[in-house]
Amino acid sequence: MVFLIIKKIKPMHINQKLSSIYLRLAIGISYLWEVADRLGLFGPNGHPHVGWGDWNHFIAYAKQVMSFLPDGIINPLATIATIGEGGFGLLLILGLFTRLAAIGSGILSLCFAIAMAISFGIESPLGYSVFTLSAASFLLASLTQYSWSLDKWFASRSINKKLATYQSQTQLKDVNILNQ
Repeated sequence: MVFLIIKKIKPMHINQKLSSIYLRLAIGISYLWEVADRLGLFGPNGHPHVGWGDWNHFIAYAKQVMSFLPDGIINPLATIATIGEGGFGLLLILGLFTRLAAIGSGILSLCFAIAMAISFGIESPLGYSVFTLSAASFLLASLTQYSWSLDKWFASRSINKKLATYQSQTQLKDVNILNQ
């Protein structure tokens, strides 16, 4: 009896809507939070709830994470990562180019997890759930729909425009048939 009730509810559609919204917001806000911290928007280093507090403290950490790389490329890589995190975070929150942003997020966080594992050992990316972030990003990219997103809004406008074009063409054909 319970199985029949559950089967009728069809939770997959609802779960995918809620999951896509939750994943987009959780990942996107987390990225923007970290970028804001690196730029000192939450206060200086040492204050409560501040991880880095400024760019210099972040670069010092990036040098630890990427200690196996030449020192000259760490600052550019940290800058690229920060731009990527800010861009992916904003796109995910807005739901714009969601699949591409989620794939980019998955690749970026996987690279970070691997760098952490090389420099600090596997317990570091596991303990900070960096592999989980990467997996969540790839899961988000695999979803078939993104509710409450600009992607969905643009798609609906495109479909509506195509439908309107089709309807006007059909009406013209009907008028031409009546005139003959």
